[in-house]
Amino acid sequence: MATPEPFFEALHGLLERDGCITLGELVEAAGEQALGLLVLLLALPSLVPVVDVPSAPLGGAAIIGLGWRMARGDAKPWLPERIRKMELQRGRVKETLARVDRLMARLRLDRLERRPLSQRWMGALMAWTGLLLAIPVPVPFGNIFPAATLAILGIALLGERPGLGWIGALASLGITLYFALSADLISHEIRRGFSLFVDWIV
Repeated sequence: MATPEPFFEALHGLLERDGCITLGELVEAAGEQALGLLVLLLALPSLVPVVDVPSAPLGGAAIIGLGWRMARGDAKPWLPERIRKMELQRGRVKETLARVDRLMARLRLDRLERRPLSQRWMGALMAWTGLLLAIPVPVPFGNIFPAATLAILGIALLGERPGLGWIGALASLGITLYFALSADLISHEIRRGFSLFVDWIV
Protein backbone atom coordinates (compact mmCIF):
# COMPACT_ATOMS: atom_id res chain seq x y z
CA MET A 1 0.00 0.00 0.00
CA ALA A 2 1.47 3.37 -1.05
CA THR A 3 2.22 5.89 1.64
CA PRO A 4 -0.02 8.95 1.22
CA GLU A 5 1.55 12.28 0.35
CA PRO A 6 2.37 14.29 3.48
CA PHE A 7 -0.17 17.04 4.05
CA PHE A 8 2.44 19.79 4.24
CA GLU A 9 3.71 18.82 0.78
CA ALA A 10 0.17 18.81 -0.62
CA LEU A 11 -0.47 22.18 1.00
CA HIS A 12 2.56 23.72 -0.71
CA GLY A 13 1.04 22.75 -4.05
CA LEU A 14 -2.38 24.08 -3.07
CA LEU A 15 -0.91 27.45 -2.11
CA GLU A 16 0.63 27.92 -5.54
CA ARG A 17 -2.81 28.61 -6.99
CA ASP A 18 -4.17 32.15 -7.24
CA GLY A 19 -6.94 33.60 -5.10
CA CYS A 20 -8.27 32.52 -1.72
CA ILE A 21 -8.54 28.97 -0.50
CA THR A 22 -11.42 27.61 1.53
CA LEU A 23 -11.43 25.46 4.64
CA GLY A 24 -13.09 22.75 2.58
CA GLU A 25 -10.16 22.75 0.13
CA LEU A 26 -7.72 22.39 3.01
CA VAL A 27 -9.72 19.49 4.40
CA GLU A 28 -9.78 17.80 0.99
CA ALA A 29 -6.01 18.30 0.64
CA ALA A 30 -5.49 16.71 4.04
CA GLY A 31 -7.43 13.59 3.03
CA GLU A 32 -7.23 10.99 5.81
CA GLN A 33 -5.27 13.50 7.90
CA ALA A 34 -8.13 16.04 7.89
CA LEU A 35 -8.93 15.47 11.57
CA GLY A 36 -5.37 16.39 12.46
CA LEU A 37 -5.76 19.62 10.47
CA LEU A 38 -8.99 20.56 12.26
CA VAL A 39 -7.54 19.77 15.68
CA LEU A 40 -4.56 22.02 14.90
CA LEU A 41 -6.82 24.87 13.72
CA LEU A 42 -9.05 24.55 16.81
CA ALA A 43 -6.10 24.47 19.21
CA LEU A 44 -4.16 27.44 17.82
CA PRO A 45 -6.50 30.22 19.14
CA SER A 46 -6.12 28.92 22.70
CA LEU A 47 -2.37 29.45 22.49
CA VAL A 48 -2.96 33.21 22.51
CA PRO A 49 -3.45 34.36 26.14
CA VAL A 50 -5.83 37.17 25.16
CA VAL A 51 -8.36 34.85 23.50
CA ASP A 52 -7.71 31.52 25.23
CA VAL A 53 -10.46 31.95 27.86
CA PRO A 54 -13.45 32.06 25.47
CA SER A 55 -11.93 29.84 22.79
CA ALA A 56 -10.70 27.00 25.02
CA PRO A 57 -14.08 25.52 26.09
CA LEU A 58 -15.52 25.75 22.56
CA GLY A 59 -12.39 24.42 20.89
CA GLY A 60 -12.01 21.70 23.49
CA ALA A 61 -15.61 20.55 23.06
CA ALA A 62 -15.19 20.39 19.27
CA ILE A 63 -11.93 18.45 19.62
CA ILE A 64 -13.61 15.94 21.95
CA GLY A 65 -16.14 15.24 19.19
CA LEU A 66 -13.46 14.94 16.51
CA GLY A 67 -11.31 12.69 18.68
CA TRP A 68 -14.29 10.48 19.49
CA ARG A 69 -15.06 10.06 15.78
CA MET A 70 -11.44 9.14 15.09
CA ALA A 71 -11.34 6.68 17.99
CA ARG A 72 -14.41 4.99 16.51
CA GLY A 73 -12.59 4.58 13.22
CA ASP A 74 -14.24 7.45 11.32
CA ALA A 75 -11.32 9.48 9.94
CA LYS A 76 -13.48 11.65 7.65
CA PRO A 77 -14.81 14.73 9.49
CA TRP A 78 -18.20 16.18 8.61
CA LEU A 79 -18.39 19.94 8.19
CA PRO A 80 -21.44 22.08 7.40
CA GLU A 81 -21.30 23.52 3.89
CA ARG A 82 -21.22 27.05 5.27
CA ILE A 83 -18.07 26.29 7.25
CA ARG A 84 -16.49 24.45 4.32
CA LYS A 85 -16.87 27.61 2.20
CA MET A 86 -15.06 29.82 4.71
CA GLU A 87 -12.23 31.59 2.90
CA LEU A 88 -8.74 31.66 4.39
CA GLN A 89 -6.05 34.21 3.68
CA ARG A 90 -3.42 32.51 1.54
CA GLY A 91 -0.64 34.71 2.95
CA ARG A 92 -1.47 33.80 6.53
CA VAL A 93 -1.64 30.11 5.71
CA LYS A 94 1.77 30.34 4.01
CA GLU A 95 3.20 32.19 7.01
CA THR A 96 1.84 29.61 9.45
CA LEU A 97 3.19 26.78 7.30
CA ALA A 98 6.62 28.41 7.13
CA ARG A 99 6.70 28.80 10.91
CA VAL A 100 5.80 25.15 11.45
CA ASP A 101 8.45 24.08 8.93
CA ARG A 102 11.10 26.24 10.65
CA LEU A 103 10.13 24.97 14.10
CA MET A 104 10.30 21.35 13.02
CA ALA A 105 13.68 21.95 11.34
CA ARG A 106 15.05 23.80 14.38
CA LEU A 107 14.02 21.00 16.72
CA ARG A 108 15.05 18.40 14.13
CA LEU A 109 11.55 16.98 14.24
CA ASP A 110 11.55 16.68 10.45
CA ARG A 111 14.10 13.89 10.84
CA LEU A 112 11.72 11.74 12.84
CA GLU A 113 10.47 8.56 11.22
CA ARG A 114 7.46 9.10 9.01
CA ARG A 115 4.66 6.54 8.88
CA PRO A 116 0.87 6.51 9.43
CA LEU A 117 -0.27 6.75 13.06
CA SER A 118 -2.92 4.67 14.78
CA GLN A 119 -6.15 6.58 14.19
CA ARG A 120 -7.96 5.01 17.14
CA TRP A 121 -5.11 5.64 19.60
CA MET A 122 -4.65 9.23 18.42
CA GLY A 123 -8.40 9.83 18.51
CA ALA A 124 -8.68 8.72 22.12
CA LEU A 125 -5.65 10.83 23.06
CA MET A 126 -7.06 13.90 21.31
CA ALA A 127 -10.48 13.47 22.91
CA TRP A 128 -8.93 13.27 26.39
CA THR A 129 -6.64 16.25 25.82
CA GLY A 130 -9.60 18.16 24.35
CA LEU A 131 -11.43 17.52 27.62
CA LEU A 132 -8.46 18.97 29.53
CA LEU A 133 -8.62 22.04 27.27
CA ALA A 134 -12.37 22.48 27.80
CA ILE A 135 -12.16 22.38 31.61
CA PRO A 136 -12.09 25.94 33.05
CA VAL A 137 -9.04 25.49 35.27
CA PRO A 138 -7.86 28.42 37.43
CA VAL A 139 -4.19 27.38 37.30
CA PRO A 140 -1.26 28.98 35.41
CA PHE A 141 -1.21 27.98 31.72
CA GLY A 142 -4.30 25.84 32.33
CA ASN A 143 -5.51 26.37 28.75
CA ILE A 144 -2.21 26.93 26.98
CA PHE A 145 -0.60 23.60 27.98
CA PRO A 146 -3.45 21.44 26.57
CA ALA A 147 -3.69 23.66 23.46
CA ALA A 148 0.04 23.30 22.79
CA THR A 149 -0.21 19.54 23.25
CA LEU A 150 -3.13 19.35 20.82
CA ALA A 151 -1.16 21.41 18.29
CA ILE A 152 1.68 18.88 18.58
CA LEU A 153 -0.75 16.01 18.07
CA GLY A 154 -2.29 17.73 15.07
CA ILE A 155 1.13 18.24 13.47
CA ALA A 156 2.02 14.62 14.28
CA LEU A 157 -1.00 13.47 12.29
CA LEU A 158 -0.45 15.88 9.41
CA GLY A 159 3.24 15.07 9.10
CA GLU A 160 2.75 11.40 9.97
CA ARG A 161 5.39 11.51 12.73
CA PRO A 162 4.82 8.86 15.42
CA GLY A 163 7.64 10.39 17.47
CA LEU A 164 5.64 13.60 17.80
CA GLY A 165 2.64 11.53 18.77
CA TRP A 166 4.57 10.04 21.69
CA ILE A 167 5.75 13.51 22.71
CA GLY A 168 2.12 14.65 22.71
CA ALA A 169 1.10 11.60 24.74
CA LEU A 170 3.74 12.34 27.39
CA ALA A 171 2.69 15.99 27.48
CA SER A 172 -0.97 14.99 27.91
CA LEU A 173 0.01 12.69 30.79
CA GLY A 174 1.97 15.53 32.40
CA ILE A 175 -1.01 17.88 32.10
CA THR A 176 -3.29 15.23 33.60
CA LEU A 177 -0.99 14.94 36.63
CA TYR A 178 -0.74 18.74 36.86
CA PHE A 179 -4.53 19.05 36.93
CA ALA A 180 -4.87 16.15 39.39
CA LEU A 181 -2.61 17.95 41.85
CA SER A 182 -4.90 20.99 41.54
CA ALA A 183 -8.13 18.96 41.73
CA ASP A 184 -9.50 20.68 44.84
CA LEU A 185 -9.05 24.16 43.38
CA ILE A 186 -10.47 23.13 40.01
CA SER A 187 -13.50 21.48 41.63
CA HIS A 188 -14.20 24.55 43.74
CA GLU A 189 -14.02 26.89 40.75
CA ILE A 190 -16.26 24.66 38.62
CA ARG A 191 -18.89 24.55 41.38
CA ARG A 192 -18.67 28.32 41.79
CA GLY A 193 -18.99 28.88 38.04
CA PHE A 194 -22.00 26.53 37.84
CA SER A 195 -23.64 28.32 40.75
CA LEU A 196 -23.15 31.71 39.08
CA PHE A 197 -24.58 30.32 35.85
CA VAL A 198 -27.68 28.98 37.64
CA ASP A 199 -28.18 32.33 39.42
CA TRP A 200 -27.90 34.11 36.06
CA ILE A 201 -30.46 31.78 34.46
CA VAL A 202 -32.90 32.13 37.34
